[in-house]
Amino acid sequence: MSVHKTAVIDPSAELDSNVEVGPYAIIGASVRIGAGSRIGAHAILEGPTHIGLNNQIFAHAAIGGAPQDKKYAGEPTQLIIGDGNTIREFTTLNRGTVQGGGKTVIGNDNWIMAYVHIAHDCIVGNHTILANSVALAGHVTIEDYAILGGYSLIHQFCKIGAHAFTGMGSKINSDVPPFVVAGSEMSAPRGINTEGLKRRGFTPERIAAIKRAYRTLYVSGLSLNEAREKLLAQAESEPAVAEFVAFIDRSERSLLR
Repeated sequence: MSVHKTAVIDPSAELDSNVEVGPYAIIGASVRIGAGSRIGAHAILEGPTHIGLNNQIFAHAAIGGAPQDKKYAGEPTQLIIGDGNTIREFTTLNRGTVQGGGKTVIGNDNWIMAYVHIAHDCIVGNHTILANSVALAGHVTIEDYAILGGYSLIHQFCKIGAHAFTGMGSKINSDVPPFVVAGSEMSAPRGINTEGLKRRGFTPERIAAIKRAYRTLYVSGLSLNEAREKLLAQAESEPAVAEFVAFIDRSERSLLR
């Protein structure tokens, strides 16, 4: 273990022997850090927080702080971070609340850029990109491979579907279905994330099927229930379309339309 002499580590913290801790970092009680993780200068880690393997946390990040929720009364809630994440400078990741299940969860291989805020009880999947100054309010869910453009603001309890994309400065107050591009100041659907799907190996046929599903949901003029029934039929020949239907079924807020 490589710990700079100016770092402060609580005796109850559990650090693997292959962890690096930079100058003036502070690691508090009930923090666990897995092998291969690196903690940058002046970073502050509070617990209960569990950080997995091979994460890189850059300077001045504030990880595992108490939730910004007036209902919070000091309960021992958690922040759980998976493996292989990059967490850049001045990010703030808060623990959960009892009312929200007690956990904020970050998955694996996420790229979280400078000044990002992830509030209490958020669930972030795997392989996401959160660009500079993205802010997630409480209870937000970000599914796998979603990309949030810089300064995107996500309202509490919203869901962003897998492979979705939000443009720079988007203000999201509805659930964004999988594959969909959301943009503009008040956020409207702008098509599907074609380039992202190509990079992830989606075939032209699958992308075409997803485009048809998008037109069904957003261009056909059908009601949401009517569009759902048509999407169910389309999903019989293209499983990716089933993700639209599943997302509609688990949406708790209004759907972005």
